[in-house]
This record gives sequence, C-alpha cells and structure tokens, in this order.
Amino acid sequence: MNTAAAVTSMHRAFLSVLAVLSLLPPVNAQVSQLPGTNRQLQPIDPNNPNNLRPVTENNSLLSIEGGDRLMKDAEQAVSAQNYTLAAKKLQEARQVYNQLSNFYQDLNASFSGIDNRVSDSQRQKALLTAQKRDEATFQLALVHRAQNQPELAVPLLIQIIKSQNPTRDLGKKAYKQLFELGFVDSPYPRGSGSSSSSSQK
Repeated sequence: MNTAAAVTSMHRAFLSVLAVLSLLPPVNAQVSQLPGTNRQLQPIDPNNPNNLRPVTENNSLLSIEGGDRLMKDAEQAVSAQNYTLAAKKLQEARQVYNQLSNFYQDLNASFSGIDNRVSDSQRQKALLTAQKRDEATFQLALVHRAQNQPELAVPLLIQIIKSQNPTRDLGKKAYKQLFELGFVDSPYPRGSGSSSSSSQK
C-alpha cells in the first residue's frame, strides 16, 4: 500500500511538471530573443549537404572583402574629413588583412611538400593580403599626419619599409614621408644630380 501511494504521488508530481513546462515558450522563441542571434541562418547547399560554408562568404569580416569594405569606409571618412573615424576603420582593416595574411602563411607552410597547388594558392593569398595590410598602414600613417600626430605616423612608416623593402614603390613612398617629417635627413632614391656627381668621383 505504501508503494501504491508513492507511485500515485510520483505520477501527480510528473503531471505538475508537464503542466509547468507547457506554459513555457518554445525553445526556438527563447533562442531568437537572445542578443546577437538576430542573424539569419544560412541555408545549406542542397547539392552538397556536407558543405556547411555560409552561402554569402563575403559578408564575413574576416575576409578580403571584409577588409576592402573597411578601406572603403575609411576613404569615405577621409573625404568627409572625419579623420578619427578614418583612423579607426584603417586600423580595423590592418588587423583583418594581417590576420588573413598570417592564416594563409600557416596554410601555405602546412601544405608545403604535401600539395604544391594548395600551398602556392595560399602563398599568393598571403602575399596579396600582406600588400593590402601595408597599403592600409600607409593610409593610416597619412591620416595621422593629417591629424598632426607624426609620433603615430613614424612607426607605421618604418613598418612598411621593413615589410615592403625600400626599393618597392610603397617602400619608397613611406621613406619619402619620413623625409618630409624630418625623421630622416637623406633623401631616397637620390636625385639624378647626386647620382651623376657620384659617378664622376
């Protein structure tokens, strides 16, 4: 008899729990109310159900397209003479391109000697994103000059020269900025007058 009473009590408790649960909103409704979950889920490609990539990859910030969008935003901010916003966007673009370049370099090293086609593809992407990073860095240095902040521009310009090499176009432009700022006192490349006089010695 005690066993029967216990079973009846458990049955009533179970029914009470079910009644409470029925009053709660569906789980999907709760998830949709969480912050940051208003983004729509990307559909899976029906032709390739194992491919879980988002359909719109270029919407990702961690992509070349994401960095390019930040550069465009910075260009518009410069046009509006909003240098604070421009500097913020350029700094973000630098970080995106730098991360991408590092990731592609890691992939290149991982596939080296295993699959040269994949390795070469990642190496090209690493070079492309490194170039874009240096271009964003140069634009950021120019913005700092426009803000009369040479102390912020100089380290960026030196980074560019170290990355690009002084003989490349962007490296030459960075060095010219250093010369105009008075940080260096020797022009490069030397003018034709200097080269002709040195050849006569």
